Amino acid sequence: MLMTPWVQRLLLTNVVVFFFSLAFPAVISTFGLVPAAILYQPWTLVSYMFLHGGWGHLFLNMLMLFFFGPRLEERLGSRTFIWFYLACGVGGAILSFATPGARIVGASGAIFGVVVGFARYWPRENIYIWGVLPIQARVLAIFLVASSLFAGFTGARDGIAHFAHLGGLIAGWLFLRIWERRRQRRVVKQPARPRKVSIVVDLESLERWKTIPRERLHEINREEVDKLLRKAHQLGARALTNDERDFLDRMSGSG
Repeated sequence: MLMTPWVQRLLLTNVVVFFFSLAFPAVISTFGLVPAAILYQPWTLVSYMFLHGGWGHLFLNMLMLFFFGPRLEERLGSRTFIWFYLACGVGGAILSFATPGARIVGASGAIFGVVVGFARYWPRENIYIWGVLPIQARVLAIFLVASSLFAGFTGARDGIAHFAHLGGLIAGWLFLRIWERRRQRRVVKQPARPRKVSIVVDLESLERWKTIPRERLHEINREEVDKLLRKAHQLGARALTNDERDFLDRMSGSG
């Protein structure tokens, strides 16, 4: 699987920070999030998501980032993806105020947001639990929301920050809703181009899209690129929606 820039950096950062926290345990108390102490340690709203409580915690979060992150980063673009990831982590921190005295560490809030983003764009994509049991991405997202709600409100004492998970899920959904609406407004505000200019721009776009390095894309994104290019060749570039054009621009590296 092709590693995208920010997914690769996040994987490396989390692993390095984990080993650093093993060598210097005080890192957890300095950078872990305690909601009741947020006025004295405001940086922990962000820093907590790069700490983990053990090998299993780190492994599961990084495994989910590895599988769900690259395709979402390709879809959103790297700059939007890292802001999305951080927003989900901060959303998890905010909702964890429901348990103010607990010390919270882990990227789970951000990771759960990534899962929601994945399910938003590929809802029927099958995810294989333990490599055997197929479950659609949208079903997985619904299950994560329901289980986090249930465990959070029933006060499950399992050492898991369920409200942080729920906060990441909600933040991810809100971020994408706002981001997509802002993009639509920008498109509406763009002045119409004269017909001759529009045709030239469309031809230039087609030539640029032909250079997309499809062999480097994830299989699903590659199939989507091929489908959109066929549509553009058969019906013309103007037949593509603004979202489809933006997707091809991102895949070509010009978006």
